[in-house]
Amino acid sequence: MAKATLLKDALSKWEVNTKEKASEAKVIKLYGQVPPIEKLDASLSKLKNCERLALSTNCIEKITNLDGLKNLKILSLGRNNIKVLNGLETVAETLEELWISYNVIEKLKGIESMKNLKVLYMSNNLVKDWSEFVRLADLPCLVDLVFVGNPLEEKHSADGTWMEEAPKRLPNLRKLDGKPIIKREVDEASEKN
Repeated sequence: MAKATLLKDALSKWEVNTKEKASEAKVIKLYGQVPPIEKLDASLSKLKNCERLALSTNCIEKITNLDGLKNLKILSLGRNNIKVLNGLETVAETLEELWISYNVIEKLKGIESMKNLKVLYMSNNLVKDWSEFVRLADLPCLVDLVFVGNPLEEKHSADGTWMEEAPKRLPNLRKLDGKPIIKREVDEASEKN
């Protein structure tokens, strides 16, 4: 089996292909490396200007070494082997979008630090309990959530309650699984008649 691609090597190759310096770039796309990246190492620390980092379709298991990414707004880690959300605290002040679908996440511990997160794409993971789902209520800015393909969503979509129950637990949501949430607020004028 081929050895994993080291992150520093992927960055070097990216610099050659794009003719940009990784330390100055705002957008860096390292998805689908062959062989895949397995570890987020200290070479990430030089990406000081990076606002969007795409590392999807690799074999990354842990979120680590993000502390140098002082301007990171969008982090794409879909289609990896991530089990837990630890390691995001260091980008909590700037991160607005986390794309983490198609991983093996069962628990949402660690998400509560993401106070500026607006968009969370985490379809096709392993979250099965409302007790984990309600951790997302600690995210005051979260307005767009894709959660389809998690056991919790599948169970409650099958019985027809998902689109009703999930927004009750996350009142700030405006979009769930790609569909706008329409708040059914009672018109006070019609109540008086």
